[in-house]
Amino acid sequence: MFNPKKPLKRTEFIVLVATLSCLMALSTDAMLPAFPQMAADLGLSEYNYIQLTISLFMLGAGFGQLFFGPLADFAGRRVAILSGIVIFILGSLVSAFSTSFEMMILGRVIMGIGVAGPRTGSIALVRDQFSGREMAQVMSFVMMVFILVPAAAPALGQVVLLVSNWRGIFGLFIAVAIIAFFWMAIRQPETNTAEMREKFSWRGLARSVKTVLSNRQTMIFSAAAACSFGGFIAFLGTSQQIFVDIFEVGEAFPAYFAALALVMGGSALVNARIVIKVGMRRIVKTAFIAVTILSSLYVLILLIMPTAENLFAFMVWGMLVFFATGLLFGNINALAMEPMSKVAGVAAALIGAISTSLAVAVGIPIGQLYDGNILPIVAGFAVFSALGYLLMKLAGPAMPDP
Repeated sequence: MFNPKKPLKRTEFIVLVATLSCLMALSTDAMLPAFPQMAADLGLSEYNYIQLTISLFMLGAGFGQLFFGPLADFAGRRVAILSGIVIFILGSLVSAFSTSFEMMILGRVIMGIGVAGPRTGSIALVRDQFSGREMAQVMSFVMMVFILVPAAAPALGQVVLLVSNWRGIFGLFIAVAIIAFFWMAIRQPETNTAEMREKFSWRGLARSVKTVLSNRQTMIFSAAAACSFGGFIAFLGTSQQIFVDIFEVGEAFPAYFAALALVMGGSALVNARIVIKVGMRRIVKTAFIAVTILSSLYVLILLIMPTAENLFAFMVWGMLVFFATGLLFGNINALAMEPMSKVAGVAAALIGAISTSLAVAVGIPIGQLYDGNILPIVAGFAVFSALGYLLMKLAGPAMPDP
């Protein structure tokens, strides 16, 4: 195996981390145009069940982090990332050759477990080299590059469908994973060297877990991260239905999806420019308030005036809310990770597992409530953003704002 020693320049490091992180986004968003074809081929009796290919993939990623986090701390970041990519490829093969919905779900869960390796390991890579507001700035730049993937992914999936079928989309996942594997193996040195690592022991692992779970700031912001992500998971699962079935945009669906994703990318760029001066907690609180107010207003308008369920109004709401949501993701993760420099791998695993599992737990019911109108999705954003803000208040003024 390659063993690079020279640290990457900051720009290449950010792009590499974004590429490793983008496997998750690519594995969800590129599938969206293929949902009708997949549902028909796999014989689904209820179309809403196809949303489970997204949510259970996310759940696999959440629980997979419980394995890859300790692995990243005790065996190194590279081992966690590279082994996770291999598992991700195996899961993609299972999904590509699935002949039933149950086999598809099995493959998707394996993919999710595998993608947890690069997700957890890449966050630990960032934490190894940056801290505080500088870490939030780097994470925002990562998010900015990363967000280009969801913007382009549905269009990529649709292009694949022009020359192949839905199984070909999994071939795309495998190709990107192979590129990420060799890029990581050849270029990125280990940031958690053997001299820095503790020797693995169950007692040491238990001590690391206790360190994370007993830290008030980390737990509060892990729960807040779930609030910011829950409505988004529900939107991902229903976006194809919303744009194609309700608004009848047809093959233009990837363009509308890309517009919302690019807004999130723009907000990540704005965050990178202001976070050093403004501070993470202030930005997160403001973003939660904005999503709560915007979504609550749209819910009231929809209840009073059903004709407000139109493409223009939805896109205006979506762009404003997704801009605010883009301010949440990187900052909340950075806040949760801030006190965890000594156990970054375990911390990234537990934070990811807790936030993702809670987000999936609320996202699945919201998505399954979809019955041909957007009200459940908009209301979900309103409710969980309000809960996120309350959690920020629970943190209390005594907590320092990194």
